[in-house]
Amino acid sequence: MAKYDKADLERRMSGAVDSLKHDLAGLRTGRANTTLLDPITVDVYGSQMPLNQVASVSAPEPRMLTVQVWDKSNVTPVEKAIRSAGLGLNPINDGNTLRLPIPDLTEDRRKELAKLAGQYAEKARIAIRNVRRDGMENLKADEAKKEISEDDRKRSETEVQKITDEAIKAADEAAAAKEKEILGK
Repeated sequence: MAKYDKADLERRMSGAVDSLKHDLAGLRTGRANTTLLDPITVDVYGSQMPLNQVASVSAPEPRMLTVQVWDKSNVTPVEKAIRSAGLGLNPINDGNTLRLPIPDLTEDRRKELAKLAGQYAEKARIAIRNVRRDGMENLKADEAKKEISEDDRKRSETEVQKITDEAIKAADEAAAAKEKEILGK
């Protein structure tokens, strides 16, 4: 049976682009966005849990996030996790609710975030190229087993490269848009 599966390659490449977009959404641009806290995990109940499984996050104002912790005993661990996440946020404890004012971005911080967006994009491009490599290897294996002809392999390799180019272009466009948003240009 043939190993090469075009639909699987497209799915995996679009998954890499979607993952990039999710990562980029978490980068702060000076506006309150609940996805900013998505990467935070909290040490509660003896294990690491995502923040959204111990509290609800909302953005009541353009420059403020609120974290409503469900269990009062988890307020301190949640506060500690937010402070240590490296997002530059300083939670204000208000009972079961933590208020997170979003500070203005300095020019240096904007440049750091733009650089981070570029790093995310490079990881996505690497993931896309790894999927391309897998597709090419599967095509060569199929040809070696005499399941496809050399012409079919070459035609399919061209198709794989086209899919790869489109996925990399989508990743680059997403990163460029985020960098433009971060730098305010």
